[in-house]
Amino acid sequence: MVEMFRSVLGKTLGFVGYTVQYGCIAHCAFEYIGEFVVCSGPSMEPTIVNYDIVFSERMSRQLCKIQKDDIVIAKSPFDPHMNICKRVIGLEGDKVCTSSPSDLFKAHTYVPKGHVWLEGDNLRNSTDSRSYGPIPYALIRGRVCLKLWPPHSFGTLSESPTRRIIKSRSDSD
Repeated sequence: MVEMFRSVLGKTLGFVGYTVQYGCIAHCAFEYIGEFVVCSGPSMEPTIVNYDIVFSERMSRQLCKIQKDDIVIAKSPFDPHMNICKRVIGLEGDKVCTSSPSDLFKAHTYVPKGHVWLEGDNLRNSTDSRSYGPIPYALIRGRVCLKLWPPHSFGTLSESPTRRIIKSRSDSD
């Protein structure tokens, strides 16, 4: 009876050990390499639509290699439990022309150090930096590099349909 108990205990502990190991490997992969994201909402249409599945890599963010026109996954500045998917329009030091949804009011804003300006591709139906201002770089979780689903849309993502990429001071020099 003791032998059988030891055998069952040994197998159980072995299984738990492998489960913990694989769990740690999966956690590190998703935390430092990338993650699969199911997108929802209309803000990135037509580039990304409801229920599209994308792969967001984390290495660009870790190496500070996020660039204008990249699509990123970031923590919402309003709700830390929610992620947002937006396009990088401006980096620190860039001058961004902002407008209200009615397009009656336009102003120029410089993106402060350590921040980025994010906007959805669907400007008429997006809550983005035009509403909440520039967001800290630290809120960026990763750069979307590939659309996986639906199958007919598989591949890299297209450039901004609005072509609203702002020139930085160094671009205009």
